[in-house]
Amino acid sequence: MSHFQRYVNVCLFIIIVGLSLNTAYYNPFHSDEEVVTTLSQVVKREDPLYKEIVEKSANYIEAPQNAYIDEVWKKIPGRNGLEVDIDKSYEKMIEKEKFDETLLVYRQVPPEIRLQDLPASPIYRGHPEKEMVSLLVNVSWGTEYIPNILKTLNEEKVKATFFIEGKWAKENAELVKMIKEEGHVIGNHAYNHPDMARISNQKIVEQLTQTNEILTAITGDKPKWFAPPSGSFNEQVIMSANHLEMQTILWTLDTIDWKNPSVSVMINRVNTKLHPGATILMHPTEAIANGLDEIIETIKESGYRIGTIEKLLSEER
Repeated sequence: MSHFQRYVNVCLFIIIVGLSLNTAYYNPFHSDEEVVTTLSQVVKREDPLYKEIVEKSANYIEAPQNAYIDEVWKKIPGRNGLEVDIDKSYEKMIEKEKFDETLLVYRQVPPEIRLQDLPASPIYRGHPEKEMVSLLVNVSWGTEYIPNILKTLNEEKVKATFFIEGKWAKENAELVKMIKEEGHVIGNHAYNHPDMARISNQKIVEQLTQTNEILTAITGDKPKWFAPPSGSFNEQVIMSANHLEMQTILWTLDTIDWKNPSVSVMINRVNTKLHPGATILMHPTEAIANGLDEIIETIKESGYRIGTIEKLLSEER
């Protein structure tokens, strides 16, 4: 049966049944449009092509994966599953009048357990099957290199996550605003770069809250993410950040840019350690200012997308 014949038959069927319903079973609470829509759905679901899509859709289901706590990597985000959107797939295939798996339309199915459902624990990486990485820029020095880094990120159409020290932010509010205006995510990096694991509980809370107040005053947004200076933390640090509704972020790949390596050394380090869900640590140093464009190109050439920590840790595929 041709597409045109099928269309004519469907229209005739709707008109005939619609007329009979209107004359024999008139219901003042249902409009003609509602009746036609309902009948159209009935006819569509009787189409052999629609039935074939329904039957085969089970072969393309991917179950969602719950967030969990790994023994080594601690909190690991979940990942959305996939299921076939029957109606949209049918709409795409109807002109061909045959099943074509390349025209299947999918919708994502969220997991039952999400990252925020897990108890307080550090986060090192994204989901191990997510072909995305995130650039983490810890800022407590390197004022002169921020504009060049932002320029490169803008040219490469990449968004990063900047963890900013409170004291630095207070002294460089205009640069913080610039980072925000460029669309990057801003996180908390404590107030004056202490060893968080060696200070009192009261001092931990002061470091976090003081920095949150400063960053909120500058950007209008309260930070959701915290990166402990030098990666130093203990359980109390994690619990305090969690109490302030922040996730504690660490990293899986360090550029070691603070040692002022050559661009080729940094590129080689990224190449050999790159993996799905990687969090790549850097600072606003001269090495990053000179080599960021090549680092980004290396990541893209390896087949990875680059997203903020929010995108990396989301369940979105």
